[in-house]
Amino acid sequence: MKRIFISDCEGPISKNDNAFELAANFIPNGDTLFSNISKYDDVLADILKKPGYSAGGTLKLILPFFKAYNVTDKQMDEFSENNIVLIANSRHTLHQVQTVAEAFIVSTSYAHYIKALCKATEFPYKNTYCTKVSLDRCPITPKEKDRLKQIAQEISNMKLIDLPQSARTIEDFSQGDQALIQRLDEIFWSEIPQMFVGKFLADVVTVGGEQKAEAIRDVVKRLDADLADVMYVGDSITDVEAFKFVRDNGGLTISFNGNNYAIKNAEVAVIAESNLVTAVIADLFCKFGKEVAINALQSWGFPALEFSEADTVLLKQLSSVYPDGLPKVQIVTSQNMESLVKESSEFRKKVRGVAIGRLG
Repeated sequence: MKRIFISDCEGPISKNDNAFELAANFIPNGDTLFSNISKYDDVLADILKKPGYSAGGTLKLILPFFKAYNVTDKQMDEFSENNIVLIANSRHTLHQVQTVAEAFIVSTSYAHYIKALCKATEFPYKNTYCTKVSLDRCPITPKEKDRLKQIAQEISNMKLIDLPQSARTIEDFSQGDQALIQRLDEIFWSEIPQMFVGKFLADVVTVGGEQKAEAIRDVVKRLDADLADVMYVGDSITDVEAFKFVRDNGGLTISFNGNNYAIKNAEVAVIAESNLVTAVIADLFCKFGKEVAINALQSWGFPALEFSEADTVLLKQLSSVYPDGLPKVQIVTSQNMESLVKESSEFRKKVRGVAIGRLG
């Protein structure tokens, strides 16, 4: 049985945040609207831990506003296909890992985007898990459209919620932010559920948080494999449960240009512009197992990789991309965690842009 390579999509494979980009393109002030909802998502998932709510719920909460501004499934398909921006060498990396592992993508992204990415990279769509939704199938009344446009403007005008580092309850937020959170609660859990488009909030299952862990569980069951044979790559809050699940069961967890949520829950931090780094790590893990891979990463550099019998073709490719020295790869420890969070978070913004890079 081959080992299993599983990766998130946006971040480790592509530079996009497709839902953010859709909102910015089709909704007035959609970038601000999405960012404010995304921060609220972080509050619900990470701090307040709302029952039944998973990280990545922004992709569900934004849907009524897409509908209000007449966005269609065809537009989502076309926009996704025309705006894919891959991390360097992603296509090659996905092809490479399929030669040494059973490869899967587990992503919070909409299926519209994942289908387009699979087409662009020649990756099998049947080996993906993502958020499935149809805008066309949900009705909306003219009155609802008008009201949702008013709400969209209201949310866009809100200031961004500040997340206190030690916050555990709503009382840990400032008075102003408490009022914002309570208002957003009213919008998303009282007002919109009374509309036809409330169906999105009730029925759509976003593949984030626990759903990602469940997808990994399903992959392992499908292949009759062991979780210790799984390598998982992620970069954000939506990957936390997947990281914990794989790590706690002996697999290997990699943060690729991750934010603080990813760095704090993965075993290895990769800070790089090219996905060839992922390909090399995956090759070592899939051929020789976790111990060999970790030993090579602890002494990260060409001598350690050559000693570990990493693929010579991949090493030549890596050397051609990084002739002046390899990018940073470190085992995450309590001693280096905070510095890695800072460096990786800043590099993430450089690679993906500030607006996308600062999202949870």
